[in-house]
Amino acid sequence: MDASAITALSALLGATIGGLTSLLATWLTQRRQLRAQWLEQDLVTRQELYKEFIEDASRCYVHALQHDEADIPGLVSLYAKLGRMRILSSPKVLEAAGEIERKVIDTYLAPDKTFLELREMVHSGKVDMLYAFSTACREEFDALRAKQV
Repeated sequence: MDASAITALSALLGATIGGLTSLLATWLTQRRQLRAQWLEQDLVTRQELYKEFIEDASRCYVHALQHDEADIPGLVSLYAKLGRMRILSSPKVLEAAGEIERKVIDTYLAPDKTFLELREMVHSGKVDMLYAFSTACREEFDALRAKQV
């Protein structure tokens, strides 16, 4: 083979390998950036959903403590958020959210609480029905953040 042909072939092969390497590096970088963006958006979506669920559950629970007639729009909103969680959330979060929903319903069936009874519940810690849910959410967020790294 002619020396000039070998030189030309070597240059062409080198340029091809360099181009493919650059293309592969760009593709991998873009893929990683898109995954990070998707995970970040997923975190934001879950945070917003969990925040709304906590607010609705708290509102319904306080209403249930003081009234024996159910706040149907509030319960529907709570149930809808639980349905959205079934799509996004871990089983542990779902279990804790379901327990909150059951507790709210059961509270409507219990006798109304007086202000003194509410005060005693606050002091004894019986009002905090969100602890298990909050803990499950924090663990889920920690696991999702670990995937980002």
